[in-house]
Amino acid sequence: MKKVLVLGGTGFVGRHVCEKLARTGWHVTVPTRRAGNAQAIQHLPGLTVLTADVHDEAALRRLLPGHDAVVNLVAILHGNASAFGHTHVELPAKLARAALATGVRRLVHVSALGAAPAAAESAPSMYLRSKSRGEAVLQQAATEGLQLTVLRPSVIFGADDQFLNLFARLQRVAPVMPLAGAQARFQPVWVEDVAQAIARSLQDPATIGQTFEACGPQVCTLAQLVQLAGRLSRGRARPVLPLPMALGRLQAGLMEWLPGPTLMSRDNLDSMRVDNLASGQLPGLDALGITPAALGAVAPGYLGRGDRYVTLRAQFRRR
Repeated sequence: MKKVLVLGGTGFVGRHVCEKLARTGWHVTVPTRRAGNAQAIQHLPGLTVLTADVHDEAALRRLLPGHDAVVNLVAILHGNASAFGHTHVELPAKLARAALATGVRRLVHVSALGAAPAAAESAPSMYLRSKSRGEAVLQQAATEGLQLTVLRPSVIFGADDQFLNLFARLQRVAPVMPLAGAQARFQPVWVEDVAQAIARSLQDPATIGQTFEACGPQVCTLAQLVQLAGRLSRGRARPVLPLPMALGRLQAGLMEWLPGPTLMSRDNLDSMRVDNLASGQLPGLDALGITPAALGAVAPGYLGRGDRYVTLRAQFRRR
């Protein structure tokens, strides 16, 4: 049985990836700082949970031996430049060094749609700049023997997401939805399709050296996604009030200071200055033999009216 080390395996995408890999014959190892974070996956056959800090390079060098491959899913959506660099640039660099040092050369790295390693400094947000730099670090390691596959997903949806579920939750309490970036466009991709893409990348050596754009078949504006979440969760959507960017940045700045998980940040708005769509210049999910599911075919199953548990539970889970 082949063994794979999954960094970020306790998160939203990670839980689906671990299940997909475990049920297709991989032995999966998931390191986490707190074992309690792995409750949703620890029942999977052939899965081992270890307590470790993956940001510690020495710990990575202890974890990697005995594995055939590693998947990196660790990411953050909010933070300052230092936090983005720590997570999206420094961790990939540490992982690459540890992988080359231990001989575990196969890596599938999940980046983000809009990342552009050759033009990192021109990206509009700290998030995209850090994602671009992280890819550049790994591409350099690939010249030294790292067997790298990169996936760049658009916004990811699924039963436990913190995207559509968030909009559904807000519309249960807000009479109107003030929305910055209302016309920003996305190509939402189902989490199961992303998990399948990772599994197939690990199985197929022909994916080594390639970058895939993981996108769904539908293009939607942010306003349309908010309205969809409202219709499915409560029968009708709250009115969307598009905000000018200056007012939207003020709103996002206030949200950054609110207690609890950040709902929207100014850096999120900066990311939305460019449409989150497939470039058409790189292979997509179809190149991996995957027909991506449409948002309209999946979202009703977990945002349906009256299913409050499914709609809200993701808000109390850590990504």
